[in-house]
Amino acid sequence: MRNDTPIDLLLHLNVSKLPEQTFRPFAMRGMSVRRLRERSKEAWWNFGKPGRDPNRLGGVLEQIAEQSQWVPHLKIAQLERNWNDVVGPAIASHSHVVSYNRGILTIQASSTVWATQLSYLIPQLQDTIAERLEGLPIERIEVTGPHSYSFRRGKFDIPGRGVRDTYF
Repeated sequence: MRNDTPIDLLLHLNVSKLPEQTFRPFAMRGMSVRRLRERSKEAWWNFGKPGRDPNRLGGVLEQIAEQSQWVPHLKIAQLERNWNDVVGPAIASHSHVVSYNRGILTIQASSTVWATQLSYLIPQLQDTIAERLEGLPIERIEVTGPHSYSFRRGKFDIPGRGVRDTYF
């Protein structure tokens, strides 16, 4: 079976714009290659001249971190490293930063007493963290106590004590 319909009608192509659509990517690539060559030549001729301002390594790394969305993770690592300065040595020895997820900072204390003490300090912590780590959005701070071991084996276990060997 043979179809005699012209290909431009079959594919709904505009014949007058077909050369432009076909060769546009090649032209754009040629312009970008030309621009890269010009920048390379300009950098070669300006090497070592006064007034030339190269990018510093810190600025380049900062751009990479922003583009890769690493900034919150780096800020949390900075908070963990400086936790002693944020809350003081007494509280820092009994607590640590556990996680940061979608604006919620979780802090775990070594006992329920320290968790209660930290829960009273949440407004001050939010102010201090906002001051020291600009750009880290913290909507809420959750303080947890120590996690005790759960004797449950899974979510489908029978509630209560379960089956025992002896009944009276």
